[in-house]
Amino acid sequence: MTALVKEASDRRPTDERLLRATLVRRLPGRPELGAVVGAVAVFVFFAVTAESFLRAPSLSTVLYASSIFGIMAVPVALLMIGGEFDLSTGVMVTSSALISSMFSYQMTANVWVGVGVSLVATLAIGFFNGFMLVRTKLPSFIITLATFLMLIGLNLGFTKLISGTVSTKSISDMEGFDSAKAVFASRLSFGDVDVQITVLWWFALVGVATWLLLRTRAGNWIFAAGGGADAARAVGVPVGRTKTGLYMAVALCAWISGQHLLFSYDVVQSGEGVGNELLYIIAAVIGGCLMTGGYGSAIGSAVGAFIFGMTNKGIVYAEWDPEWFKFFLGAMLLLATLLNAWVRKRAEATG
Repeated sequence: MTALVKEASDRRPTDERLLRATLVRRLPGRPELGAVVGAVAVFVFFAVTAESFLRAPSLSTVLYASSIFGIMAVPVALLMIGGEFDLSTGVMVTSSALISSMFSYQMTANVWVGVGVSLVATLAIGFFNGFMLVRTKLPSFIITLATFLMLIGLNLGFTKLISGTVSTKSISDMEGFDSAKAVFASRLSFGDVDVQITVLWWFALVGVATWLLLRTRAGNWIFAAGGGADAARAVGVPVGRTKTGLYMAVALCAWISGQHLLFSYDVVQSGEGVGNELLYIIAAVIGGCLMTGGYGSAIGSAVGAFIFGMTNKGIVYAEWDPEWFKFFLGAMLLLATLLNAWVRKRAEATG
């Protein structure tokens, strides 16, 4: 009898919690693994070659530079995981700032009214991108390239029409400016080090996006939509709504970045932002997002943005020609793409 009980217990399925892979086995499957390795290498490199790199004020500047692009890299990464691109992000940031500034100035309203109008208008741009993608079935490259060109024209055209120049008028003496600046462009002191509030915005967005991807049904929808839209629809995933929501999330972060731009410098140049959309995509790709969709992480985008910030400022601290930045950026993009492909293959092999 005892032998039979023992035999039955031997055949009993092992608790699946005991079958969970160890940390070492799970690491190769993490999308951000390559970015973390690259970030450590870049940090050590500039720590050795640039004497001032490890000083607290220098690291604060690196974090600020990282946050400027990291805020946008987060939703861009989610959008890429969902299988789409947005080429209008750079100029959308400028559009958001211009709407806030010009509406407040022309309507002589409290600047918070302009900020609110800008939020609605920027979200409408994101909704337009998503709506056109779903309705027309055109590639996101074409849809957002068209939006990119239209926004460039609107930014320059309306600014010249209203202000007579390519820049907005100062709103620093208007009611609500100081409180808005405190929310979007203030500095927080930690001992002798000042940290820009954009760093906190960045960390908060990374946390929310990570929770969304890993702990919610919407996160499952994002991965499913990017992995295969037709298959996702077949199992009931609302692909259209998911992708439209992702474009609106991009617009929301563009609004945050636009308000920082406005309240940091008081005036906005209408031609700014062109080219930044590529940097957001590069940060997401370096962070582990695949160009084909269905794979990546918000944390990886943050690490990619941090690599961008370290390289951007590290070259300055090392007193090199700033033109070397483009070379490093291209090299990191290529190496990260190759490493991400290797990590994905290892993950599939061990899965």
